[in-house]
Amino acid sequence: MASGATVNDEVIKVLNDEKKKKRERKKKRRKEALFCLNDKERQIIVEEAKQILANDTGDTVEDPYMTFVKLLPLNDCQFALYDATYKTKESKKEDLVLIFIFWASKSVPLKSEMIYASSKDAIKKKFTYIKHE
Repeated sequence: MASGATVNDEVIKVLNDEKKKKRERKKKRRKEALFCLNDKERQIIVEEAKQILANDTGDTVEDPYMTFVKLLPLNDCQFALYDATYKTKESKKEDLVLIFIFWASKSVPLKSEMIYASSKDAIKKKFTYIKHE
């Protein structure tokens, strides 16, 4: 059952900008994009406060994915796109591999989890380049 939430145009702009940066091999593209429902739970919006740029993790031991996981809220739900880099036996691959993530921690109130779950299809329909969920 759909929640009736719509997707803000800024969400689509973020995705299109990142695809363009990836094609042009710009270093300052986002490794992730986080999305949440607005206060009235009627629209899916971009959460700009938290982000990881490609190559921002520097020489740290921690990998970008673990840094991304730490951005996810402990007491709320969230939608996310993660730009994965993977290794093969031959090389380190940097293809546009977008992974869609629906995050719901165990301490999230049931009502919030249900609203996000019923809004998931609205955002997934806008992301035509998702390779994994």
